[in-house]
Amino acid sequence: MRRINIEDLEAQMQVGRNIYNSEGRVLLSAGAILTESYIARLRELGIPSLYIREDNLPDVLEPPELISEQTRIETTKIVKDSFKQMETEHKINIRLVQTVVNNLIDELLSNQHLLLNMTDIRSYDDYTFGHSVNVCVLSIMTGITMRYHDSRLKELAIGALLHDIGKTKISKDILNKDDDLTREEYNEVKKHTEYGFDMLRRQDELSLFSAHIALQHHERWDGKGYPRGLAREDIHEYARIVAVADVYDALLADRPYRSAYTVNQALTIMKRMSGIQLDPRCLTALIANIAVYPIGSLVELNNGSIGIVVDVNKEAPTRPVVKIIFDPISRRIYHSHEIDLSKLSTIIIIRSLSEEDFAELVAR
Repeated sequence: MRRINIEDLEAQMQVGRNIYNSEGRVLLSAGAILTESYIARLRELGIPSLYIREDNLPDVLEPPELISEQTRIETTKIVKDSFKQMETEHKINIRLVQTVVNNLIDELLSNQHLLLNMTDIRSYDDYTFGHSVNVCVLSIMTGITMRYHDSRLKELAIGALLHDIGKTKISKDILNKDDDLTREEYNEVKKHTEYGFDMLRRQDELSLFSAHIALQHHERWDGKGYPRGLAREDIHEYARIVAVADVYDALLADRPYRSAYTVNQALTIMKRMSGIQLDPRCLTALIANIAVYPIGSLVELNNGSIGIVVDVNKEAPTRPVVKIIFDPISRRIYHSHEIDLSKLSTIIIIRSLSEEDFAELVAR
């Protein structure tokens, strides 16, 4: 499967993964054949991209999910309901949030041997809800790697799931703006940290440590963040973990003003932020759980060959199993073979291929 921008979709392409809205309803099922009217409707709904099955690529087993599709759907819906309840009633059902967090932790503990491979597709309007779930998943994985015990994992996860709840007080026109924010608009967005903390600290049965995640997740390691300009260990470790997860998921999401970065691009950007904006230890713990070259990625090797990633190695995330599909002079190989880069010291991946690179190869 390949993730394709909405503007590059064509009729007769086959949908690779179900597309859901934040209520859990299927907008378009895996296997459906796109029509011009489907594409137009997806564009109207603000769906920025989707996974497409490629006839020009060999079949690749879909990677196992770290959490089930059903758990993701249920959690996203509860986040959306909680945000709405906070807007209208100024409270949330903490017991319900605790239940979904426990389910997430149980599934992730059961799948510690897996790496994170694929990102979800969400509409621009539903971005905050899907983002909240992803940040929670990434934060739990990071906490597990940092050997957090059960109670700390739960505090971290609840705060991560609700870290952006203060955005319920920010205008959606500002949050979804597809142009640069004015100084006034940016200052208004920054207030979501204090709004969120004020909301969460008033909730019975919610740890004050969890509430501090909402307040501090935009503080920076170098002290140049907001709202208080805290630095290094003065920022609560939960918030430092969520800051890393927050940046990673934001980079991998399509936004109104840019397309999603690839995993490799996102990690390159974040490594530059290490020790400046992000806690290096928390970043290292997150990266340990990510497939640098996810299953289905097209990659170029240093010997000139082109291949598709068919499996990942948790102990060596940068050295996956690759099925070779183009030889060093760009000729298609129809009887392709697999190589495990973790067992070959002289062959390395030099880059991931973009949609444009792949289209050019196929056209030759």
